[in-house]
Amino acid sequence: MSIICVYNNKEILNEYLLKSLNKQTEKYELILVDNQKNRFKSAASALNFGAKQAHGEYFVFAHQDIYFSDENWIKNTTVQLNNLNNIGIVGVAGKTVDSLVRSNIKQGLNPVDVSPFKITKAENASTLDECLFIIPREIYNKYNLNEETCDDWHLYAVDYVYNMKNQGFKAYIIPTTLEHRSKGASMSESYYTTLPKLQKKYFKRGLIRTCMGDWFTFIPVSIQKYVKKFKNY
Repeated sequence: MSIICVYNNKEILNEYLLKSLNKQTEKYELILVDNQKNRFKSAASALNFGAKQAHGEYFVFAHQDIYFSDENWIKNTTVQLNNLNNIGIVGVAGKTVDSLVRSNIKQGLNPVDVSPFKITKAENASTLDECLFIIPREIYNKYNLNEETCDDWHLYAVDYVYNMKNQGFKAYIIPTTLEHRSKGASMSESYYTTLPKLQKKYFKRGLIRTCMGDWFTFIPVSIQKYVKKFKNY
């Protein structure tokens, strides 16, 4: 496996991702992309830069604040991946055919379950979260992360899921044990500038599923955003 991570906080990187990787029982290749000086303007461009240096059979794109609480994570995950068919992309949190987020991972400074909806085996995914996802090298070499559609720090895994489905490959969520320091609720305004690009790109699908909500492709994002905000009052 090649672990590829773009980071902007070395303290968090050392305390979480690197500390937990040092405990892994299997060998791995580590590719770190330093963005402390904002060299890269998007996750896709930074991760593509890192992936060009990778040689593993599977590329694992991980946030800097991922913590592998299972010392056999690489070993166990590789076994799961080798038993899946027609892989396009694999994630650790996402949705299946409904609007419920499903995952076995934990999040936050005092880790709690991301979702009460667990999985016991790999499930077909309709969307995936960006905190950690895996792409086989042979697939990635044909289909890089899209820097034009996702020119900021959001929705690049979502875009990849839909692209893989269009290309005839599958997206999966796998049961796994790990922790994500972030609460997973970061949505800057750039999230809403990327969404319209996905709407246009996948218009015929009618619906774009994300872990932060589902979005119709035929209704302006501004209207849907207002309705969602109104419902939360």
